[in-house]
Amino acid sequence: MRKIMLLLVCVLLALPVLGQTTLNGAGATFPNPIYSKWFSEYHKIHSDIQINYQPIGSGGGIRQVTESTVDFGASDMPMTDAQLTEAEGKLKTKILNIPTVLGAVVPAYNVPGVSGELKFTPDILAGIFLGRISNWNDAAISAANPGVKFPDTAIIVVHRSDGSGTTFIWTDYLSKVSPDWKAQVGSSTSVKWPKGMGGKGNEGVAGFIRQLPGSIGYVELIYALQNNIAYGSVRNAAGVFLKASLEGVTAAAASAPKMPADFRVSITNAPGKDAYPISSFTWLLIPLQSKDPAKGKILSDFLNWMIADGQKMTTALSYAPLPDNVVAKVKDTIKQVK
Repeated sequence: MRKIMLLLVCVLLALPVLGQTTLNGAGATFPNPIYSKWFSEYHKIHSDIQINYQPIGSGGGIRQVTESTVDFGASDMPMTDAQLTEAEGKLKTKILNIPTVLGAVVPAYNVPGVSGELKFTPDILAGIFLGRISNWNDAAISAANPGVKFPDTAIIVVHRSDGSGTTFIWTDYLSKVSPDWKAQVGSSTSVKWPKGMGGKGNEGVAGFIRQLPGSIGYVELIYALQNNIAYGSVRNAAGVFLKASLEGVTAAAASAPKMPADFRVSITNAPGKDAYPISSFTWLLIPLQSKDPAKGKILSDFLNWMIADGQKMTTALSYAPLPDNVVAKVKDTIKQVK
């Protein structure tokens, strides 16, 4: 009898799994902390739905959704016209770029003997990543940070090694503030770096910065906070030095160009004294018509939950929620998902 009871318990425990629908997604590491939270919370209220997400970088997310190896992708760079055309040709349906949250990319550093917040001008950041400023005691860095005693230490530049939306945000910003950067390097998820070493994912870059004295790199704000890495303020388009904050990201979104119907917009170097200059939306890449209509319905339901209940969870993880006017537009767009 005991064996029979144990067998019945095992069967009952297995039932939810047997009836479970699994969705797979992949892409950006920038929003991975909030996506992990959302997918976990959504599973708690919908035990029959499991959403798996692999943070492999925006380039990988775009590639996998285009090849239909995942049910959805994620990117911190909206897909280009060419990428959308390629995806539509392969999938026989459109890909929607659905904004989910706003975040900030910060210049994070490990400077021996310097524990306070450093100030970075656009020229300093471009100069460091172009390789023109190669030592922490450079006159340009000292001029922006009066009173700080910098060591005679070589600067170790750390960048992403994988195709990355965080890289796009960083290089999109540098392309707007530095003509030399725009001409020599440009903006994309992957670029030919003038100098530096590569780390995989925001986690990899944060790990190198934490371990290497003299290093500087760029990471999404939550990764600097989680790893207890110092990060500096950046002079914005209005000439004000601002440290990344939810308020600064929200101000950048509010002062940026009007949101287009397809949500593909850049808000780096936004005008306004309160706007943090290296801010961005991040996007889920959703097929308009899923191969499996049941999964399309689940995606639609999740997106509606995401722009309502999900937005309430953003600030605890240092992301800014979508502005109300964007939420309204996203709600209308979600109706198209099948």
